[in-house]
Amino acid sequence: MGSDVVHDIIGIGFGPSNLALSIAVEEHNAGLAADSRLNALFLERQPRFGWHRGMLIDDATMQVSFLKDLVTLRNPTSDYSFLCFLREQGRLIDFLNQKTLFPLRMEFHEYFEWAAARVGHQVSYGSEVIAVDPVRDDAGRVTFFDVTCRDTARPATAVTHRTRNISVAMGLEPHVPPGLELAERVWHNSELIPRAEQLAATGAPVRRAVVLGAGQSAAETVDYLHRTFPDAEVCSVFAKYGYTPADDSPFANRIFDPEAVDVYFSAPSAVKQSLLDYHRSTNYSVVDMDLIESLYATTYREKVAGRERLRFLNVSRVRDVAPGGDGADGGLDITVEFLPTGDQQTLPADVLVLATGYRPRDLTALLGDAAKLCLKDDGDAIRVGRDHRVETAPEVAAGIYLQGGTEHTHGLTSTLLSTVAVRAQEIHRSVLADRATAT
Repeated sequence: MGSDVVHDIIGIGFGPSNLALSIAVEEHNAGLAADSRLNALFLERQPRFGWHRGMLIDDATMQVSFLKDLVTLRNPTSDYSFLCFLREQGRLIDFLNQKTLFPLRMEFHEYFEWAAARVGHQVSYGSEVIAVDPVRDDAGRVTFFDVTCRDTARPATAVTHRTRNISVAMGLEPHVPPGLELAERVWHNSELIPRAEQLAATGAPVRRAVVLGAGQSAAETVDYLHRTFPDAEVCSVFAKYGYTPADDSPFANRIFDPEAVDVYFSAPSAVKQSLLDYHRSTNYSVVDMDLIESLYATTYREKVAGRERLRFLNVSRVRDVAPGGDGADGGLDITVEFLPTGDQQTLPADVLVLATGYRPRDLTALLGDAAKLCLKDDGDAIRVGRDHRVETAPEVAAGIYLQGGTEHTHGLTSTLLSTVAVRAQEIHRSVLADRATAT
């Protein structure tokens, strides 16, 4: 054991979701006697806070209102809000003068870092969780979990922490389509900026870059590469005829309201699926209209000027990726198929970026024996209560909370920022209620 302390909750992963929970705990503890406070610890394998750093493009903006920050929907008076951050940075009036609800993504990341630093005493960075083991009492009840992590700077060093509850918020992992593999010149867009900077630093010419994907990240990647490598041709490959505009209309956006989670959670499975199908255009494989129009305007200007660097290979897919030429220079030969006819062309390229989205991480690998205590539904998905607590075998008194990976129970907001503040409140209240019952 790392110490004799038994934590009320341990967070696995420290992205925005568990950051919001840590702030809820911090505000709860303020002014309380020691025996009334919640003892929380958050374990993060990164050496410092980071959220999609590889896509912090300088002019990219958030797709969610700044009012859906870490705290405001839970506690509008909190001094952990985005507006309080702006005031402290001396930018509040300047931001308001923009008349926008959508800050720069880079600035929102700065806000997250600011908030994370204020609760840094709750966080152990460089701690990679390698095991979660149930702890049983004399009667066979699982009353605690032992969470073992290793120091990423010293992998041979491991420490175990005991807790009554865990909050799993590991985020998503990059999705690589079948048949493709990441390599020196094949990147996922989650690494876009550092990999592009490394490539530029080599001084090697970039003649052609290919981007696979049709969502917001794909369109942003196309735009970024087009601006970053002014002599390169940038080819966007996707199976659609054109980019699909994101539906961010007021009525459609209500699918992200906290009340919508209640409706979704209690709905029959067929209705859940219908809601997901109807409203996929609010989040999946869609692009902001402003960016669509900007990219179209760029390609039209280039056509008028007679130098077309921006190309869109629509209704197409990547069929094969092979080393280019003799393979010595790191180039690629990318075979692209035009789906209506089956015709193929091979594009010599210097880089392929897979803007192909993300997928939930495998909880079974993380939870180990603890995963066997989780109940499953008829579709073999983990059963989760409205308070985000996993439904477990009857002998389990300790709690497992999921922040993410619950789209099947809680809807589209499962992996988005829209309800992180509200979800943190719900988990916080559930932990408090469970502790009160236990005592």
